[in-house]
Amino acid sequence: RSAIEPNSKCLKVWDLRLSDAGIYTCEYDSHTVSISLHVFNLTISLNGHFLPNEVPELILMHNASLPLPSLDITVFNSNNNTVRPEVSQDKNHQQYTLRLMQLKAMDSGTWRCHVHSDSPLINQNIFFDIKVLGFQNPDLVRKYATVDSSVTLSWCLNFQKIKWKEGFTGKLNLKQQENVSAYELLDFNVTAQKQHETKKSRHFQFEIPERKPESTIEVKLPKVHFNHSGQYECQLAYNGRYTQSNIELVVMKVSANPAGPLTRGAEMTLICQVSHPLPSNAHLRWERVNGTQMDIKKSKQHEAKVEVKVSSAGLWNCDLIEDNDRKISLHYPVEEAPIWVSYLATGVIIGGSILVVGFACLGVIIGKTWQRRRQQAKRMAQARQYLLENKICQCQQ
Repeated sequence: RSAIEPNSKCLKVWDLRLSDAGIYTCEYDSHTVSISLHVFNLTISLNGHFLPNEVPELILMHNASLPLPSLDITVFNSNNNTVRPEVSQDKNHQQYTLRLMQLKAMDSGTWRCHVHSDSPLINQNIFFDIKVLGFQNPDLVRKYATVDSSVTLSWCLNFQKIKWKEGFTGKLNLKQQENVSAYELLDFNVTAQKQHETKKSRHFQFEIPERKPESTIEVKLPKVHFNHSGQYECQLAYNGRYTQSNIELVVMKVSANPAGPLTRGAEMTLICQVSHPLPSNAHLRWERVNGTQMDIKKSKQHEAKVEVKVSSAGLWNCDLIEDNDRKISLHYPVEEAPIWVSYLATGVIIGGSILVVGFACLGVIIGKTWQRRRQQAKRMAQARQYLLENKICQCQQ
């Protein structure tokens, strides 16, 4: 693995190994020159392939003529920012173990380990690659939708961006409530050549779009129902290790009690509710279009419902507001019933009252008649009893 260049008399050694370290001496006539060769070997755990929140471990081996100097080691991430690892070393300064911080998906790239010593003078850069398989937006995302609307949920993976060549699998689950098992919507597998999804649920109505961005897992709900809300968990699996990214879907609906047109003089309660309690920075708000400040009703903190009573026709909007930003809105038109409907309703009420009073009077009359007949029957029965016992006085002849 070595050769001497004829012209320069340089010694070249290929495929260096730790055992190649030591003192090399060149003798020419009466001249002798010695050079100490230091050899470093850097290895990284898991072959540099990680998932988010995992902690890489670097092992730096150093071999040269004894005694070995103590080294000053600095690590720079892919953005050339200094990283402060936990460093431990053996007594002979031959092996250094560096434990880095928890990784994020954006930490993928080429890192640098700088080795320094004043005596002997060493300034050596060792480059190594770290690949973190994950999502472009790994944090929890909250998405809002209204009943009967259409919504698309998507997760962008970074495997093509970081040139990840290893195969991995994944699945998409829906968890509707805490402490309740999630059920699987689809699973997928990714290789260097292709990405393939398989639909698992037949009862849950959703679509896998044919056209979507590369490296993306995407589902579409063509018509949102109130029970479509919950945590959508996209999970990646590689070599028995897992990472996931969640999208929380919150669904809003509006209704009225009683439903239908508002009759004159009556009241109606408008109800606006969401499928889950809102965070502290969000609230619901009823507002009458072209109304006043008196026509605004807000939900309290963490409430999932707000109600407002109305007694006249008009258009009402329910808004879901997060950090002063209106996320979604639903309107409810309150219509006033025609006059004949009001008269009909009044007539029905009056007629019903008359019927109730009539039935009450009839009941009283029937009750009294039944009571008189009962008393008369009782007296006749007593008379028969007296005749049988000869207790009735008869006239003398």
